[in-house]
Amino acid sequence: MTNKCFNYPECNNKAITEYCAPCLMNGGIVPKDYIRSELENSFTYHAPKNDQPQRYEAIRNKAKELAHMLDELCPDSHEKSIAQTNLEQAVMWANKSIACNE
Repeated sequence: MTNKCFNYPECNNKAITEYCAPCLMNGGIVPKDYIRSELENSFTYHAPKNDQPQRYEAIRNKAKELAHMLDELCPDSHEKSIAQTNLEQAVMWANKSIACNE
């Protein structure tokens, strides 16, 4: 398989992807024409603005209500733990949707 690292031919790692980890860890550079805006957006800090903090809190508070209800109504079990974890993930993804898309 040919080397696909962006640092080829200088790279001798025989990478099969564009992102050769050793090269990137040692300062390798991804060409600007390859940078995808959605990746940049996903891995960039988004400082809260306008009413976002209040909306994050509203989402967390509603999820907390449901978390307490699940804790009260569901028997302690692996499934209950998964439900709680997925609720946490739902809050995280909802907040990320606000942060990354406004």
